[in-house]
Amino acid sequence: MTLANRLAADEVVITAWSGVPDALTVELMAAQPFDAVTLDMQHGGHHEDSVLRSIVPVKRAQKPVIVRIPVGRFDMASRALDFGADAVIAPMVNSVEDARRFAAAMKYPPVGERSWGPTFGLPRYGKTTMQAWLEESNRRTLAFAMIETRQALDALDDILAVPGIDAIFLGPSDFSIAWSGGKTVNSTLEDMMETVASVAARARAAGKFTGIYVIDPSIAGRFVKMGYRLLATGSEGQLIARGAELQLGAIKNSIGQGG
Repeated sequence: MTLANRLAADEVVITAWSGVPDALTVELMAAQPFDAVTLDMQHGGHHEDSVLRSIVPVKRAQKPVIVRIPVGRFDMASRALDFGADAVIAPMVNSVEDARRFAAAMKYPPVGERSWGPTFGLPRYGKTTMQAWLEESNRRTLAFAMIETRQALDALDDILAVPGIDAIFLGPSDFSIAWSGGKTVNSTLEDMMETVASVAARARAAGKFTGIYVIDPSIAGRFVKMGYRLLATGSEGQLIARGAELQLGAIKNSIGQGG
């Protein structure tokens, strides 16, 4: 099933979050039991060449590839799709105009203005023909607009109404900074949780998919109950640190050095 089909079926999809611009590292990430892999160009180290090359091992693992582009780089949204990405997350979509520009880059006419040229993407989908690619792409590839600011919150309903915007993705850390007036960064800030839930509810009511970044795994269930279905987590650094902690803890316990 495609990412779009899984979310349409109201499944919870958990994506790893890759910031290391190396296809071998991404291959290792794709081999883990995540449902998808996200390549981060905004705060991670991924760039155009690493995205082009890193999509291959993820597709080989038969998993969806999501790319988060840098702020305002809607041209890279089209590039990511041409490389074979299944979805694109655009940060700091704060207005209807931002949403329209993003959707235009993501969708072929008549919905958007995406230029034809899936030089790498089409062959990576095997037997897909050019005509099938044209007919399927607007449905199969998903445009996630990030909601991270009070400005975006105020414009949310209008953003959701933009043709070609398939989903929202809430960035809880940036949202907490905006919510607190720059006083704190706290992805689980209790004071904003009612609003975080309302964002998901409004998106789902508009027929859009919902995603969120999960820093604290213990709160994931709460996000799912709110209506979020794409859960992003597990950067390379986090996974290495957690794996090392578990491995060393088990060894030290075995040799009598455990705490």
